[in-house]
Amino acid sequence: MTRAPLATRAAETVPPQLWFGVSAVFHYLGPSFAVLLFPAVEVLGVAWFRIASAALIFAPLTRPWRTIREADGRTRMLLLGLGACLAVMNTAFYLALDRLPMSLVAAMEFTGTVGVALWGLRTRRNLAALALAVGGVAVLIDVKWATDPAGLAWSALNAALFVGYIVLGHRAAREGAGGGIARLGAAMAIALVILMPVGIVEAARAFSDPLLVAAGVGVGVCSSVIPYVCDQFAMSRLPRASFALMLALLPATATVVAAVVLAQIPTARDLGGIALVMAGVALHRPAR
Repeated sequence: MTRAPLATRAAETVPPQLWFGVSAVFHYLGPSFAVLLFPAVEVLGVAWFRIASAALIFAPLTRPWRTIREADGRTRMLLLGLGACLAVMNTAFYLALDRLPMSLVAAMEFTGTVGVALWGLRTRRNLAALALAVGGVAVLIDVKWATDPAGLAWSALNAALFVGYIVLGHRAAREGAGGGIARLGAAMAIALVILMPVGIVEAARAFSDPLLVAAGVGVGVCSSVIPYVCDQFAMSRLPRASFALMLALLPATATVVAAVVLAQIPTARDLGGIALVMAGVALHRPAR
């Protein structure tokens, strides 16, 4: 039995909203662990661990060399674009996370996806859902967000590239979850090649400590393996606009995860924002 049919069956059996929910939790659970690693491993080293461990896990399962070799010119450009996007986006994300609260980084990440959602949400019901979700995200944004220009610059870059990840990742998932995961593995290998000279020096300082290496691999599994695979399963069945709207859950998820893992306790304002986001997502109905 081949891997692709197994992936396809998994994607088609479980509701796409559930796949997205798993992705949303791990999307910020991994970065929470990364923040705890920053004092022992520099930021770029943690970013390298994330990409390297994910690429090595995907390699024997997806055989990226074969995917790249058998792809046509257009697909190779897609893989190169997605790989470059993953490399730079994840690095910018960690550089922002080192300076700003995770809930703020997540809120800025969502702002770029609003345009993607608006492009495809045609019904009044879905536009109302988007309005609720955007309102909730606006409530979640920290009013002190302008205190660190460098952190905001990295966060803005991450937000812009996150839109690129949605567009390119959705294209990769067009031929079904099995093909999408194979392309994801190839893109992750390309991301590792791009990021190799950037973070290897800082990451190498942790190679002598097995616990730090294990923690770095854990960050990769939680941040780049589980959520990206779940994204492909969800993208293979959800319209791009619906997926973009559901990303409004990410700032809310980040707030909850930050409270549990990093002790960044949400305020009553935060809880109100989370309620608005959940109401918007609940109101939305994907196009048939």
